[in-house]
Amino acid sequence: MELSNVISQYLEYLRGVKRYSDYTLKAYREDLISFSKYCNDYSKNGINSISEKFIKSYLMHLNDLGLEKKSISRKLASLRGLFKFAFQQNIIEQNTTFYISNPKAARKLPEIISEENFNEIYKKVEKEQEDAELIKAIFELLYGCALRVSELCQLNKNDIDLNQKILRVKGKGNKVRISPVGSKSIKIIKEYLDTRKFISGEEPLLINSNGRRIYPRMVHRIVNKYLSKVTDIKKKSPHILRHSAATHMLDNGANLKAVKEILGHENLSTTQIYTHVSIERLKATYKKSHPKS
Repeated sequence: MELSNVISQYLEYLRGVKRYSDYTLKAYREDLISFSKYCNDYSKNGINSISEKFIKSYLMHLNDLGLEKKSISRKLASLRGLFKFAFQQNIIEQNTTFYISNPKAARKLPEIISEENFNEIYKKVEKEQEDAELIKAIFELLYGCALRVSELCQLNKNDIDLNQKILRVKGKGNKVRISPVGSKSIKIIKEYLDTRKFISGEEPLLINSNGRRIYPRMVHRIVNKYLSKVTDIKKKSPHILRHSAATHMLDNGANLKAVKEILGHENLSTTQIYTHVSIERLKATYKKSHPKS
């Protein structure tokens, strides 16, 4: 079968069955089109003509172009998905990506802000008054519940239960998890809810000044603005708040598996990166304050 046809079928599967977001679909499409162009250069038009050796040559080609190992791994993940799909659909007899490993790369520790930085944000927000309750609710949910920005923007009124102190979160792949909401977070969220009148539980939990659901670009803009006021870390995205929440939980003795469930991670290995952040913070504190350091 023509490679282009298999790619089209696979992308439709991701859209219709797996229900991947438009952003994720765009990334997969770009990765697979890039691979398809490389195949065309070598007259590999049919997916059955593509061998493991040829795929490895493509990865070497990406390395020669100067791509970071993280980017190469992402493109390989797209190819793995495509060939796994083709194998499951009996389009190919064997999955030629099965034994191909990711290029090894040193994993960068995520940047975080301190608890003091976070508390300082609220002081900055309160001084500006306009939309203060909304902005504080955004920060409280991103940090207090360790949400991804996409999860935050999808929240409806009936996703939060103030009495039970829980939040129903729709994560990656539409998987739903229940996240606890702390008493301090409940207070901030209630202050925001007091400014709203809900007719239905299906209404967006968080809306902008135009009465519409908040969206990722808006959240990025708000978070960047206030993080810039309290910290000089290089990256100032909403995900920094999620990183910070996970690290602070582990700093304060949280169980790693519990943190995994709160974050909605598929694998424990993904959560373990935050243990390294905590250890590095511990080393820094020791070096700074211990007389024997």
